[in-house]
Amino acid sequence: MKITDLKCAVIGQNPVIRITTDAGIDGYGQAENPKTYLKPHVLFYKQYLIGEDPTNVERVMLKIRRMASFKPWGAAVSAIEMALLDISGKAAGLPVYKLLGGKVRDQVRVYNGGVRWPMKANNPEDYAADVAKMKEAKEGFSFVKMGISFHSAMVANVPGFFYGELQGGAPHANRGPLTEKGMKHIIACVEAMKNVLGDEVGLALDCGPGWLLPDAIRVARALEPYNLLWMEDLLTGDYMPYTLAKTYRDLTTSTSTPIHTGEQIYLRQNFMELIETQAVRVVGPDPEDVGGLAELKWIAEYADLHGILMAPHGIFDGLIGLAGLVQVCAALPSNYIAFEYPIARPEWWYDIVEGLPDPIVKNSLIEVWDRPGLGVTLIPAKAKKYLAPGDENFFD
Repeated sequence: MKITDLKCAVIGQNPVIRITTDAGIDGYGQAENPKTYLKPHVLFYKQYLIGEDPTNVERVMLKIRRMASFKPWGAAVSAIEMALLDISGKAAGLPVYKLLGGKVRDQVRVYNGGVRWPMKANNPEDYAADVAKMKEAKEGFSFVKMGISFHSAMVANVPGFFYGELQGGAPHANRGPLTEKGMKHIIACVEAMKNVLGDEVGLALDCGPGWLLPDAIRVARALEPYNLLWMEDLLTGDYMPYTLAKTYRDLTTSTSTPIHTGEQIYLRQNFMELIETQAVRVVGPDPEDVGGLAELKWIAEYADLHGILMAPHGIFDGLIGLAGLVQVCAALPSNYIAFEYPIARPEWWYDIVEGLPDPIVKNSLIEVWDRPGLGVTLIPAKAKKYLAPGDENFFD
């Protein structure tokens, strides 16, 4: 079997890739939806893929893996790896989790991720109302993650929140020392959420990046009584091409509140210092940025050897990304907590994909399916009408 083409199209908000072969078997991969400008970077790798056997996944990846970097550039390589595994599973008649070592669990746990409601302001009452909706969500989430501080609008909505200058633009431009008022506001919002959630539904916090170390230490210590699952990306994080492992270790060793990072990181090599120095308690690589599903599995195994937990990133990944997360998380070791549940944007994505269970999530769990490859595929006849101009030949 040989690769004959590599294509990329934006369907709705999601960059989707398709690899075709001379055996008539194709494979799909997907990148996170803010990366709609990814097409030229994906197609850069076409010259290295044509003529290769897609079932020799690692051999193909060795040709392209070193020609990428932290997000968004690693997203193209990650989507290609996902599509190669999809083809390999279809060719072998096996689900992708079998190619990753086999199933460890029959169901994979998820948390709210894309299931969130817009908030009018960023005060404790609004946070309490928001998590009350989460607690009653039909998915029955075991825990929820909420954005606070620099990963929320409270930076702009709470006067005197921090001493830095308010920066416009995205993503996550704000950084600076928190005021005492800002710290107390964060603590009050967490207290309000935990009063609603109790010990029935857990709480994790998406925090930044943007914090300075002294503030992160003080707030993490202050929140210890609330038994948070984690505080995420306080010091570095999304769209930052470095990890600051030593600074994270100073934070982690100063508090019993688990510290989490990793969604922006590309490749296992860039997780080594975080893991080997136990700089965090939880890592959260994104399979569509870290280098693919097998790369995430390797990182999970290595983290487990060092007593570090695994909670993969997944928000905005869309339904092909969801399938990839289900397959890889079925094969992860027992340090796996849950992954961030992606939902379809726009909702018509549910109409153009086949293979998902209905409902997808029950009691915070997704049943692992056994169909070959990713087990989820696009329906060309229904998806064609959503292709952008210039992508009309995507399914040809």
